[in-house]
Amino acid sequence: AALKRPCHVILYLDSEYVRKGITEWIAGWKARGWRTAAKQEVKNVDLWKRLDAAVFGGGHRIEWRWVKGHSGDPGNERADMLANRGVEMARARGRGVGAT
Repeated sequence: AALKRPCHVILYLDSEYVRKGITEWIAGWKARGWRTAAKQEVKNVDLWKRLDAAVFGGGHRIEWRWVKGHSGDPGNERADMLANRGVEMARARGRGVGAT
């Protein structure tokens, strides 16, 4: 569900790429027309644009906290299980979903 009003959110993730992308690199990517410092097109730019709008367009204060994946962190283990379940459900419905 979408957040209806500005909130303080603590978001735990096991992807340094996503954490650094949203906290360090995205401003430069946007300034360069969604290109990296090496002038390459940013991969998954459609997803980055959606994340950018959600993060910076809602007035939320977000803390991005990295956790090591597959290390026994209960929240991370549950998120991984749910993501895999979603992939299985999509495949069962005949939708193309990449491997996790």
